[in-house]
Amino acid sequence: MAWDEWEQLKSEAAQKQSARMQLNHVPPDNDGGSTPQGDLTVDQQDLAAIGDKAFTLWNDLGRYARGTAVSSTTAGADLKGQGFTKLGGALDRVQTRWEEQLKTLLDACAQISNHMDFTKNAHQGDEFYIGGTLSSISTLDQGFRDGTGH
Repeated sequence: MAWDEWEQLKSEAAQKQSARMQLNHVPPDNDGGSTPQGDLTVDQQDLAAIGDKAFTLWNDLGRYARGTAVSSTTAGADLKGQGFTKLGGALDRVQTRWEEQLKTLLDACAQISNHMDFTKNAHQGDEFYIGGTLSSISTLDQGFRDGTGH
């Protein structure tokens, strides 16, 4: 590479670095709707469905995924006893790793299920609070209207 080429490449790179960055954004709502595009919404049924699926997965994994633990452990011990030490040890390691991964997955399912239950209850409490606050404001407004003769 010639010196002139190197200088030209450096110059081009410097010009590219000086360009301004533009962050992505949500485009303005052109359809006149009240909810801007890009906002996420969730309702109680969504939260309950996610929590129920996570609980079902947790329950099924706990029930069915541990069915091979005893037979794998027994097979590993039998293989070692018959002189297949490496193979028996490998089977033991696979079973141990399976149990570790299964526990991690069960914990994640339980956390999702519990979090959805908590979120559902927290939002329900927020709804009651907001509803009560708004009804108090309308009662107060009505009192002002009644007091002024309107």
